[in-house]
Amino acid sequence: MPVPIPRQRAIPAVESGQAQAASPRGGSAEESAKDASPTGRTPDTAGNTTDKVENNTAHTNLTLLLIEDDPAGSMIVPDMLDQAGKPIRVRTARNLTEAGRLLTDDVHCILLDLALPAPGHSDSEDELAVLRHVLELAPRHAVLALTASGDAERGAEAVRVGAQDYLFRDELDGRLLSRAIRYAVERKRSESAERRLAEGRLRAQENRRLERGLLPTPLLEGSTLRFAARYRPGRSRALLGGDFYDVVRTPDGTVHAMIGDVCGHGPDEAALGVELRIAWRALTLAGLCGDQLLGTLQQVLEHERADDEIFATLCTVDIAPDGRRAGLCLAGHPSPLLARPGKPARLLPYDNNGPALGLLPGARWPRMQVELGAEWSLMLYTDGLIEGHIGQGRERLGQDGMTEMVRRQFAEGLRGEQLLRAAVNEVRELNGGELTDDVAVLLLDRVP
Repeated sequence: MPVPIPRQRAIPAVESGQAQAASPRGGSAEESAKDASPTGRTPDTAGNTTDKVENNTAHTNLTLLLIEDDPAGSMIVPDMLDQAGKPIRVRTARNLTEAGRLLTDDVHCILLDLALPAPGHSDSEDELAVLRHVLELAPRHAVLALTASGDAERGAEAVRVGAQDYLFRDELDGRLLSRAIRYAVERKRSESAERRLAEGRLRAQENRRLERGLLPTPLLEGSTLRFAARYRPGRSRALLGGDFYDVVRTPDGTVHAMIGDVCGHGPDEAALGVELRIAWRALTLAGLCGDQLLGTLQQVLEHERADDEIFATLCTVDIAPDGRRAGLCLAGHPSPLLARPGKPARLLPYDNNGPALGLLPGARWPRMQVELGAEWSLMLYTDGLIEGHIGQGRERLGQDGMTEMVRRQFAEGLRGEQLLRAAVNEVRELNGGELTDDVAVLLLDRVP
C-alpha cells in the first residue's frame, strides 16, 4: 500500500543500550542520545528517559530496537523521521540478552540482523533461529529482518516465519528505513486486529453453542399451545443469569411450565439456575408435580448452593390436556398474568404463595386450581421485569404497572414474540436504560 514520504530533516536520534554506538555526526553516544530525547534528558542504563513514555504513536516518537552484533562497526543506522516529522529513536542491543532488557512497552519495532547467532543454536541447525527467538520474546512487536543483498530468499523466508518485512543491509537509507518501520508497525497492528476479530468470532460461536446447551428447548410436540420467550441477563457480557425457565409436555397431554430466579447475579447463581432447570425437567418427566416436586427441588438447591443464604423463587403451572384449567404453585415468586379476549389482563391468585426454595426446611407449597377459559395468553416472568424504575425517581414499575402495560399492548393486538418484545423494550425505556437485574419472561397462548 502507498506510504507517504516523510519530510527530509536530518535530526540524529540514537538511544544507546549497553553498547557505545557511534553517532552519525561524530561525538559520543551519550551526546547523541541527549540530543534525541524530546526532553533533552539522558536515558538511563536501560535506555529509558526519566519521564514516562506513553505507548501511543500519535503523541510520542516511534522507537526502534536494533539488534545487531556490532552496531558500532558494521552498520550505522541513518537519521530517520516518522510521518509527523519527529525523529525515530533508536536503541541498540548487541545480543538477545541486551534486547530483552531494552524491550519495553514503548518500543514499536525491532530491526533484527539475521546474521546474529541465536543462543544454543548453530547456523547449520536453523538459519532463522534468532528470528524465531525474537518472535517468541516479542509477540506483540513489529519485526523487520535485516539480511545481505544477495540473500533475498532468506529474507522472504523470514517474512513467512513471522517478520513484517525484510531489508538489505547495504541498501539502507533514512527514507527507506523510516518507511519500512511505519509500514511494519501498521501491518502488525492490522494483523493483531484481524487475530482479535477471528478470536472474537470463535468465542461468539462457542457462546452460541453453549447457549443452545444451557437455555431450554421447549418440549411441546403434540400440543396446540404456542410458546414464546425472552431472556436478558443483567450482567454485562454474560451469557446467562440467575433466571431460568422451561416448558415440557408429558405423555398424558399436560403442559408443564416453570420460571424461577436464583438470588444474586454471578456465574455461580447462573450455574445453579441451570441445575435447577434440568432437575425440574427430569422430575416433571418422571411424574412429580406440585408440592412433591418443589420439595425435591429444594433438596437439590440445598445440596448445590455455595452458601446457606442462597435461595430461589419459583412459579410452576401445569395446564390440563383440554387447555381450560391449570394448577399453580408459587414459591415466593410473582404470580403469572392472564390475558383473555374481551376481559382485562389480571394476575392469577397468589394468596397461597409458599416460601422461596431454600428458606424453610420442610416447607409446603399449596397447589391452586385456576380457570383459564377457551382462549387465553398466560405470561410467566421474573422480578427483573417489574423492578425497573419509572423515570428519574425511585418509583418502580411493579406488578400493577406491568399489568396495565400488558393490557394496553394486548388491546393493540400484540401477541406472542411481538408482545414480549414490546413489553421488555418499554420496561427498558421507562427505566432510562439497561436493566440491572436478569429478565426472563415466557408466554403460552391458546387459540381454539
